[in-house]
Amino acid sequence: MQPTFFINHGGGPCFFLAPGPMRDAWQPLEGYLRDFAAALRERPLALVVVSGHWAERVPTVNASTAPTLLFDYHGFPDYTYRLEWPAPGSPDIAGRMRALLNEAGLSSGENDRRGFDHGVFVPLKVAFPDAEIPVIQLSLQQGLDPATHLAIGRALKPLREHGVLIIGSGQTYHNMRGFGGTGPDLKAEAFDAWLRQVVITPDTRDQSLIDWEHAPGARDAQPHEDHLLPLMVVAGAASGEKATVDFHGHVLGKPISGFRFG
Repeated sequence: MQPTFFINHGGGPCFFLAPGPMRDAWQPLEGYLRDFAAALRERPLALVVVSGHWAERVPTVNASTAPTLLFDYHGFPDYTYRLEWPAPGSPDIAGRMRALLNEAGLSSGENDRRGFDHGVFVPLKVAFPDAEIPVIQLSLQQGLDPATHLAIGRALKPLREHGVLIIGSGQTYHNMRGFGGTGPDLKAEAFDAWLRQVVITPDTRDQSLIDWEHAPGARDAQPHEDHLLPLMVVAGAASGEKATVDFHGHVLGKPISGFRFG
């Protein structure tokens, strides 16, 4: 059975910028992503990816056979808007996802026109540069209720038994005004430490994630939780299973962490 992962996708097209301070800042995360596929025990049949950059009224699957790229970042060099990553989609798996959500009593939607946003193609172009494995993007649900997203993940867990790797793509620190500065950020460090401990404690993980706003430094690290909610989906898809901290580092003075479940 495939594991599930929460990865940090970086800032805009950070891994594809020309050499310089901004590219250098994300180098540790880029290195982790370059080694990502090789660290898997078996090649996935498909990738289901939940990004912090797409939310709909109900969880919505991308059912396109050949999704385009959605360059939903701003102010970067022209060449970053010409990146290519032609991973195929899979309407069949998209349909299976909707069936599983329906069986769990969850409404769902389908979209065959939207392209992969940068929360999908930027990290996966590094991790899976050959773009051969089918990718199906799943939206968040508007309202960003943690319990709902845990339930979405639980509904999709059977996909893992059929070779599908489920990835949540967001960022454990996502306060754009907070990056940089001098000296340690005690609130950011406290939240990241809390989150790491929560994730590796399966017996209480789901409830702790539901109550994440009460964690130390929570709203300083996540002013708007869209980049945290993908974690809820992959945690739900591995509810009760052991997890490990798969990545931990600092970017522009702030801690970020990634996780492997199962």
